[in-house]
Amino acid sequence: MEILTFPFAQILDVAGPFQVFATANGILLQRGDPPAYEIRVVGPSEAIVAAGGLTISTEPLPALGPLIDTLIIAGGRGVMVAIEQAELVEWVKQRAQAAKRVASVCTGAFMLGAAGLLDGRRAVTHWEFCPQLANRFPRATIDPRPIFIHDDPIWTSAGVTSGIDLSLALVEQDLGRAIMLTIARRLVVFPRRPGDQAQFSDALTLHVASHSFVELHAWIESNLARDLSLREMAARAGMSERTFSRRYRDETGLTPSHGVERLRVEAARRLLLDTHLPAKRIAVRCGFGAEDALRRAFLRVHGVGPKDYRDRFR
Repeated sequence: MEILTFPFAQILDVAGPFQVFATANGILLQRGDPPAYEIRVVGPSEAIVAAGGLTISTEPLPALGPLIDTLIIAGGRGVMVAIEQAELVEWVKQRAQAAKRVASVCTGAFMLGAAGLLDGRRAVTHWEFCPQLANRFPRATIDPRPIFIHDDPIWTSAGVTSGIDLSLALVEQDLGRAIMLTIARRLVVFPRRPGDQAQFSDALTLHVASHSFVELHAWIESNLARDLSLREMAARAGMSERTFSRRYRDETGLTPSHGVERLRVEAARRLLLDTHLPAKRIAVRCGFGAEDALRRAFLRVHGVGPKDYRDRFR
């Protein structure tokens, strides 16, 4: 197993996966079994200075001949410089052909794209860089929502901590669920989140997308059970209904009614995961009125109904 790093790579993109696989080895050794992984951190120089100033010792880039099981590409702000280095990109392209599977953490997906490894595949990176990744590599299908995507043999992951989720998924594939769960407990992290769990909530998406309506969104979240009419929201925002509708769509990409629906679905999603309340009560509390209205909204936003979502992600 090789983890590629480079100057100004994100520290956790390297250390997170490394620790997951090292912990797997430790568990196996405690059981009297041989370690499963030989982990090497490789790079274009003997040592690199990662983001934040920490120096990481690395092994030289291996020769292209020997086969390996897994190649992992770290991310970080240094990746934009790294992908302009033709020799390094070519090494990744050739090394990937010798690997059973190739994975990237966060913006490491840009290196995979530069090496042509994302062409015709679904991929993800940190949500903030998804538009840039899609524009730069139009032959790939970039989905900004999941925390990781497995499009065999390519794995890509979202923000830095999702590299741990991806690594746990790789361990589960190799060694089974029991060891994966033991690693999660040892590292005091959540057991592996499913790859298609969203990177971030719809509420956060709206807050990030719009600075003008932060206070309005906070008020809506506190009053989800009310009849949130266009007139009332426009009055809270201090605008005419026409101006409010136009500005809201311009800033969020949604109509006001769809914005309310997203916030209601997000509140219902949290209740489904964090409580034992029946869907009927959640529907009333979040302003849907009836359980069927909650189900239809959930299908529009998440593609699954509330029961399936709770069963899948709880």
